[in-house]
Amino acid sequence: MEALVTLNRILSGSKMSKEPRDLRVMADMLRQGATLTELPCPACSSPLFKLRSGDLWCAQCQKPVIVVKEGVQPAEATGPLLLSTLEATILTKIQEMDMKIREEKDPESLQRLSAILSTLLESLERIRRMRGT
Repeated sequence: MEALVTLNRILSGSKMSKEPRDLRVMADMLRQGATLTELPCPACSSPLFKLRSGDLWCAQCQKPVIVVKEGVQPAEATGPLLLSTLEATILTKIQEMDMKIREEKDPESLQRLSAILSTLLESLERIRRMRGT
């Protein structure tokens, strides 16, 4: 409750939504170790939170925010986030292929699904090499 009162005080001059749900989300983020920054969200003007991972997060938009420093190309700044998102997408597709392979009985279809799975696994390996993990 103390975090909600503090957030209300901090946000009193802001244009952002002061809905109880939004304030609760922000208070929960603070309790989980996020820190409130002085930076506003470029989309909604809500204050941004710095997560323990170092990433910036807008609690109202429920999206990550990337700050691009002067002289840095946007593609350079968004690269790591794009690779993470791409990795998650490929992992989801691998799970889907696993389920289809389990259900498939036709040898030709199994061969086609196995080729797709192989391509997905190669892509996942390349992404992880690029990320250094």
